[in-house]
Amino acid sequence: MNAHNDRTTSRSTPVSVIGLGPMGQAIAHTLLTAGHPVTVWNRTASRADGVVNAGATHAKTPREAVEASGLVLLSLTDYRAMYDILDDATEALAGRTLVNLSSDTPDRTREAATWATGHGATFLTGGIMVPAPMVGTDAAHIYYSGPEDLLERHRATLQPLGTPKYLGGDPGLAQLMYQAQLAVFLTTLSSLMHATAMLGTAGMKAAEALPELLSTADSIGDMLRAGEERPGAALDAGEHPGHLSTVTMMGATSDHIVDTSTSLGLDLTLPTAVQSHYRRAIENGHGSDNWTRIIDSVREPR
Repeated sequence: MNAHNDRTTSRSTPVSVIGLGPMGQAIAHTLLTAGHPVTVWNRTASRADGVVNAGATHAKTPREAVEASGLVLLSLTDYRAMYDILDDATEALAGRTLVNLSSDTPDRTREAATWATGHGATFLTGGIMVPAPMVGTDAAHIYYSGPEDLLERHRATLQPLGTPKYLGGDPGLAQLMYQAQLAVFLTTLSSLMHATAMLGTAGMKAAEALPELLSTADSIGDMLRAGEERPGAALDAGEHPGHLSTVTMMGATSDHIVDTSTSLGLDLTLPTAVQSHYRRAIENGHGSDNWTRIIDSVREPR
């Protein structure tokens, strides 16, 4: 049987890592620590110095990196970079597994899976849900989609990077979950900066404001779980019971935030976007429903 098709359980399974930004470097270091021979390549060669000093082999070309291992991990800016980098190495892809851990859209991910299989490779999509310093820790988890047997074949090798969470056979699923998680993450970051700017107008330093704001961010999950035993169950059932917080109540709060931000001379992009969701729900006669009714505005934009 082809060695590339065996279930990989050995700690010495060779792995190639292409792309050595902070995430790629963290991936390479974690695999080295787990005992795997690691070959690396990066467009800016100097970024390989740290992992090479730690024991990795520096490939001179992407093709050399691909040929070094049956399992090739990609950590790049986007999926376009995969084509740019591997365009001269496509003949070497046959029989190998590509695991693309880069960020892009689900549709581009599906196109990439078709491209890879067209060159004889097998393909998994991965979404790492922690920042680079947390790769390899107990807190790390990675969403995967694509052929389930392919993930199982390489699970032992991928496990040290973060707990694998399989979503399904559609290559776009892991990317969709990744982007959904980032939608929560990035809007939270923007809201934290907006709130810090609000407090800064009164002379409060960020070092004073952020600890208070982060405590609220930390508690949001607990607040939502306290309001519903199974978060999302009522939403799936099309139910929006307004016994705890209504669209009208939350909409009034969003109005106050916009008014305050206006009076402080701050950018209104974020607060008016939030306000628009509540206003549309009220316009559509759902003021007495739970705040979750705003999902209609997201699902059916004007």
